Amino acid sequence: MPMQTSRSTERKSENEKALAHSVRLMEIAETAARAVRDPLLAAFRSDMAVDYKVDLHDIVTIHDKRAEAAIRAVILEREPNSAIMGEEGGQIGSGAVQWYVDPIDGTANFARGLAFWCVSIAAVIDGKTVAGVVYDPVTDQMFSADLKASYLNGERLQSRSVADETRATLITGYPVSRDFRLDGREAALANFGALVETFSTLRRPGSAALSIAHVAAGWTDAAAGFGVNAWDVAAAILILKNAGGTYEPLTLGKVAEGSADFLCPGYIATGEGASYPTLNRVARSISEGRIANAAIRLNQTTAKF
Repeated sequence: MPMQTSRSTERKSENEKALAHSVRLMEIAETAARAVRDPLLAAFRSDMAVDYKVDLHDIVTIHDKRAEAAIRAVILEREPNSAIMGEEGGQIGSGAVQWYVDPIDGTANFARGLAFWCVSIAAVIDGKTVAGVVYDPVTDQMFSADLKASYLNGERLQSRSVADETRATLITGYPVSRDFRLDGREAALANFGALVETFSTLRRPGSAALSIAHVAAGWTDAAAGFGVNAWDVAAAILILKNAGGTYEPLTLGKVAEGSADFLCPGYIATGEGASYPTLNRVARSISEGRIANAAIRLNQTTAKF
């Protein structure tokens, strides 16, 4: 019995230390996100130069790059034992805390003056997200999470969704031109049509991180995406789960089954109480189709050798 008590005490102490560390990392992320608010708001709705990365749908500005540099500086000053993966600057460092940073999620909105964009910062240790923030500078709303709970401007957050999908609001960016190429234009439009016909309201605001945070807050019922990166969703996933919501990662044939949820390029995010069979069917069929196509391509490549 004394040995069992000792082990229980040790586990409790370890859990308390892990929670305290996650709270500290969350506070660092909050500080870093707030540090870029003023310069980003000064640039928002100004006459700014726009550049493109992969194609004309993939926008970047000098403000993305400057904000990421500022966020990195804050993180490294306060937690030197860090590695940082940023959307603009790639991976730097080799510390025990792996950060994922998107300085502006929703850059196209930011560049055109649409007020739906955010800063996303997540801290991952041993493959597990332990802290994260999604910060909306325009409204000054800070969504955050540690290992224990999620918060909105410091107050505990609880998700909620209507049970019936025909009365629910769905946020999705699907389909974009990339989806036409991957799924076929006719199939992609049919998928979109099924969602439009089923859900009471469908919106395409343009930021995965902020969309998922809105699900966590109970301001919308569901979100789904099919082309996200770790820096887009790592923080938002923790915020949603700690608020009682559900996050289903979709591999889309791009990562191995069982990969960390934030590494999967597709997702279904729902609030507590949601039961949306049409959304699940459409999203899973998209993923299954891409998995099958990826296997065909792999077999064709292997056959050449």
